[in-house]
Amino acid sequence: MKLYYGWVVVAAGALMGCVAIGSVFSLAVFLQPMADATGWSRTGVSTAMTIVFLTMGVASFGWGALTDRFGPKVVVLSGGVLLGLGLTLASRTQSLLAFQLIYGIMVGGAAGAVFTPTFATVTGWFEKHRSLAVSLVSAGMGVAPMTVSPFASWLITHYDWRVAQFVIAILAWVVLIPIAFLVRRPPAQPDERERAIARPGAMTGAADPNMTAAQAVRSPQFWVLSLTYFCCCATHAGPIFHTVSYAIACGLPMMAAVTIYSVEGLAGLGGRILFGLSGDRFGAKRVLVIGLFAQALGAGAYFFVRQLGEFYAVAAVFGLIYGGIMPLYAVIAREYFPMRIMGTVLGAATIFSSGGMALGPALGGWIFDTTGSYGWLYIASFGMGLGAVAIALFFPPFPSQQRAAAQPA
Repeated sequence: MKLYYGWVVVAAGALMGCVAIGSVFSLAVFLQPMADATGWSRTGVSTAMTIVFLTMGVASFGWGALTDRFGPKVVVLSGGVLLGLGLTLASRTQSLLAFQLIYGIMVGGAAGAVFTPTFATVTGWFEKHRSLAVSLVSAGMGVAPMTVSPFASWLITHYDWRVAQFVIAILAWVVLIPIAFLVRRPPAQPDERERAIARPGAMTGAADPNMTAAQAVRSPQFWVLSLTYFCCCATHAGPIFHTVSYAIACGLPMMAAVTIYSVEGLAGLGGRILFGLSGDRFGAKRVLVIGLFAQALGAGAYFFVRQLGEFYAVAAVFGLIYGGIMPLYAVIAREYFPMRIMGTVLGAATIFSSGGMALGPALGGWIFDTTGSYGWLYIASFGMGLGAVAIALFFPPFPSQQRAAAQPA
């Protein structure tokens, strides 16, 4: 039985996502060692991650448009080259400003070339198992805390942070560049209108096959999607990035603190599979709303933990939820918009999600530097999570549901 090539793209996207996102988020492991070695404040180092997310959002829009026009291979290949280069140059910086700009702009821009184009491409390879396929790609990113982060921690315990970051740059080049050649554009599909004419009564996913990118980004469904995405990412960004530092501040040793991050990643891996299967069966919108509410509770629960066992328990639940709901945004977008503009649409939505992610690192660093505690970070995250739930309730019906309702009995 011949393997459907879409699953090869899924596997390639998962591996690339693991290395790319793991390399970017390894800064959470570097945070305290860098501050201790250089004298830079946590706010200053965390600001580099804020710039990463802002740059990733803007770059994702451009990378997405290039994916629609030229295909994903050249885009993800460019991202792999740029990521290794950015990490190499960042490891050689001597000033905080230089580190912030190089890490923030180059590494953030490179991450955008892997994240959005891969998701957009996979949505075009699948119809029946779309939620599961996208979730499996995202699962690769979820493996990063169990692989790249412990590896970065081990490097830091044996070498200084500059050598450790350079080694991660080499790893990024070795993995991303060859794997990029496996990522292909999905096979050409008939126009949605032609499919509906050829098979009367068929339910298609996109709202209008003639919809332009400009029309898409002005539509109500795009704005509900994007604002929900923003609040969702703002909810989990701070807890994700500052979990290691928070645990250390509670008196836990560094290696134990990193294992909390790994527990989040492991739980997120399971969450992606669980939410992917649930999205295919019960509908992505319904599963997303339930997940957003649970995420808000999980973020707020960090406020009450102090011991390692408590950290593990909250990390397992929180990781399961935020890891599971993230792939659903691409699935929902594919229901509203045609495949030929998916890269542009997801790239535009990523501007909002990256803005939400950008709040967490800098805000958490500022809160800690100002108050000596992370308590208010988790309270703010809880409130933002409830906001995401409220916005998600305004999602309009999918076009396929509207057509089904219009069918004569």
